[in-house]
Amino acid sequence: MKSELHRVKAERIERSIQKLNNADYEITIEACMLAGTHWFNLARHQMAIGDLERDVMHAEFIDGIQRVQISVLAPALLPALDEIEGYRTGFVRGDLEGGEKIAARCRDLLDVIRNAALHCELPKGK
Repeated sequence: MKSELHRVKAERIERSIQKLNNADYEITIEACMLAGTHWFNLARHQMAIGDLERDVMHAEFIDGIQRVQISVLAPALLPALDEIEGYRTGFVRGDLEGGEKIAARCRDLLDVIRNAALHCELPKGK
């Protein structure tokens, strides 16, 4: 997928998230993950990291070299996306209590991911 389409999809998903409240925590968490993944792929494209013909569906599947490159160029990006991913099992698929608080946290993490994606750039020399 091209960079601009990642941005369009992420922004559209975020508009949908705004229509939800934190009591809708399962879909809020899931939507934050989906929008965050689009922002993440936009960032990868902008930083020219990895195979740009193949988008990443889950950050946990990227190799160690890419993780290091991303961590250097956009240090907040992976921790925020990984944290949202970590909540999905217990709150979307599971029955943990406190989903509303986690939905609010995921919204904050999505802000971090978006900001990181919008402010990352190509490394020098590329």
